[in-house]
Amino acid sequence: MDDATQRTLKMINNSSGGEAPPGPCEVGAAEKMDVELLDAYSRAVITVVDAVGPAVVSISTGTRSKAAGSDAGGTGSGVIIAPDGYVLTNDHVVHGAKRLIVSLTDGTTHEATLAGTDPATDLAVIRADASNLPYATFGESAALHAGQLVIAIGNPLGFQSTVSTGVVSALGRGLRSREGRLIENIIQHTAPLNPGNSGGPLVDSRGRIVGLNTAIILGAQGIGFSIPSDTAQWVVSQLLTLGRVRRGSLGVAAQQRPLSRRSARFFNLSQAFVVEVLSVNRGGPAAQGGMRKGDLIVALNGAKMTNVDLLQKFLADWPIGKPVNVSVLRVQERLEINVTPAEAGARE
Repeated sequence: MDDATQRTLKMINNSSGGEAPPGPCEVGAAEKMDVELLDAYSRAVITVVDAVGPAVVSISTGTRSKAAGSDAGGTGSGVIIAPDGYVLTNDHVVHGAKRLIVSLTDGTTHEATLAGTDPATDLAVIRADASNLPYATFGESAALHAGQLVIAIGNPLGFQSTVSTGVVSALGRGLRSREGRLIENIIQHTAPLNPGNSGGPLVDSRGRIVGLNTAIILGAQGIGFSIPSDTAQWVVSQLLTLGRVRRGSLGVAAQQRPLSRRSARFFNLSQAFVVEVLSVNRGGPAAQGGMRKGDLIVALNGAKMTNVDLLQKFLADWPIGKPVNVSVLRVQERLEINVTPAEAGARE
């Protein structure tokens, strides 16, 4: 009997009685399971990147500098959402651009024009001068759950298909746009984002766009934010059909104001805050309805108004041109005023 056989028999005999430490076969099985799980995860990510990656583009912009007498360019990412060249990106990526160039992962570049922009949600649509392009489809951001796998894809600084993975860490966050409007239902996730990732898609394990990456908190590691795809689809439809996003306006400047306990008791109100009218645009909807500076807006059509964000959200969803009942407090009176919202930004 050779030495190798003796060692094998000794191992078998030793394993027959009592508990013994895991043998090489047991460790190998565990390692194999880990590898299989890792491979399944990797295959899922690779499949998504292979499918969506070609639709993710790098966007170069040029802004004319009078002092330098030349173009200074910036870069960001975007995702093609239609084969005829429509690209979804962030408003801040293309804001003020004099020239737009879209670069695909296959190395081709195309001039692009601005189709529409919505600073209120930091979204924009540009159109590349090309057709039959690879494109990605939208998923439902409302169906996301905390802990769900998400994949962020971008072309930062011209690098092709930079990929990071993470999970949805929170839903329903609020984030301020450049113009100060609250963007609601923001997706918070742990997929690391890099400079230039703005405008790139956040996709689920099926390769569907569930968000558009828009910002990172400087100094906070691993925290990313994406505008939900449900919001993006609505904005895109508005931009492509109207060239802008229509939102209602009362024609007032306003701010949040605490409601005194005395006033709350007097008017039998349960809310702690109201919206104070700071000014009324001459000839605007509020002025035509009889609202005045100093009025305290309590509710719109029965919905409590405790801050300006709620007011803006209500008007964004309310049909323009349809009268709305505004409950206001004026000195010792509670008044019900009918106001017909006009399009925000239109001449009032």
